[in-house]
This record gives sequence, structure tokens and C-alpha cells, in this order.
Amino acid sequence: MLDVDDHLVLRSWTTGDATALATAFSDPDIQQWNLHSFTLAEAEHWIAEMAQAWGAESSAGWAVARRPDEAVLGRVSLREIRLDAGMAEITYWVIPEARGQGVAPRAVRAISRWALDDLGLHRLELFHSVRNSSSCRVAEKAGFDYEGTLRSALLHADGWHDMHLHARLPDAPTASPGARAGA
Repeated sequence: MLDVDDHLVLRSWTTGDATALATAFSDPDIQQWNLHSFTLAEAEHWIAEMAQAWGAESSAGWAVARRPDEAVLGRVSLREIRLDAGMAEITYWVIPEARGQGVAPRAVRAISRWALDDLGLHRLELFHSVRNSSSCRVAEKAGFDYEGTLRSALLHADGWHDMHLHARLPDAPTASPGARAGA
């Protein structure tokens, strides 16, 4: 478990979270940017796979949970962990009821500190569709600098999207409050 602040904690997914996961993935916005949905059985399977990925050191994911009841508000993860190269990709989502409350930036900042300071990674990358302005704001608020645009880089349900690339290094200052991707 990783404390974020007095209101949030990052914790392991449990089989008891399968309903919350399936419900979250029924949200059209989460489906738009994550390309799938989950039945209850698929959610249970995904939770089991996440535990295996931890063991293989290939990815790590946490439920972003509200204190004190540990209700699931979202997810933050390190995908494609490459310990030999000191790199990983950050991914996240937040349920509709928790949006606009700073949940995603706080969770991303917390897992970034852990990955860079404790795990010893050198570079974290964050990708989002250029059409997903909310994710761009999360990246900026979490201290990820905009580095460029990858053209036609990811297929979504509505076609190929250009993707913004943001990155954070251990010694880099956080993004300036007024910075905007592509500006």
C-alpha cells in the first residue's frame, strides 16, 4: 500500500474489486481511451493477471482508493516496465464520480515518486490521445513535460489517433503551471 495523502491510498487490486472494475469499464470515457470493457468474469481474470505481472516485473498496477473505506476511484499503473533500461510507462483512469477532484494527478505524482525514488527508474513516459485534453492536464499537473506528438500512433474505436508524449525524469523540475502541450 502506498499513501498518497490524507484522502487517497494506492493499494493492490483484490478479487473483491471485480465489480468496481467492471462498472468503471462500462463508462464510455474509460472505454474510449482504453479500448475495451469487462464482464465480471473478465475483471476477475484481469485482477489475477495483474498479480502475475507484478511477479514477472513487467507491469504493476494499483487501485486508487478513497480513505477510509478504500472504495475504488481509479487506477494507476506502470506498464512495460524495463528495469534494465530504467523506464516505464504510466497509465491511469478515474471513475466519473471522482473526476475534477485532482485524484488522477495526485495518484500519478505518488506513483512517479515511488518509481523514480524507490524503484530507481530513470524515465517515466505518459502517452495520451491528442483528443484527450483531460489527460494532458493530468500529465502537466503531475510534472510530466510535453516532449512531442507521435503521429497516428494508436488505434482507438473511432480510428487512429495522434498521441502526445510526456515524460518525467528524477532530477527534472515539474512542468510550469502555464505550460500547455503543443504550445
